[in-house]
Amino acid sequence: MAKDSIKVGDTVAITATIRKRVTEDRVSVLIPSYHQPHSIVDTTPGISSGQKIELTGEVLRVDDDTVTVGGNDLGITVKRSAVRLVTSHVAPKRSKAT
Repeated sequence: MAKDSIKVGDTVAITATIRKRVTEDRVSVLIPSYHQPHSIVDTTPGISSGQKIELTGEVLRVDDDTVTVGGNDLGITVKRSAVRLVTSHVAPKRSKAT
């Protein structure tokens, strides 16, 4: 992945692995290169341990080798290699003053 391919405002995806169901509406997940416990809201009845799930969010910050992703269940900083670009952000064009 090119170093400049991910920028602030892009939508990215992270593939996480389900660890276990914590409560009726939350599951614990393992996120690559994020070395902290993390749980997300998921009410899917047939979810099982070891299953892969894709989490999407918006890039809030980009550093040399890390990316901070925010969203409904996210607010984490992971390595660039752990994210996949879904949609690139295109800044709105300014209209010319007449």
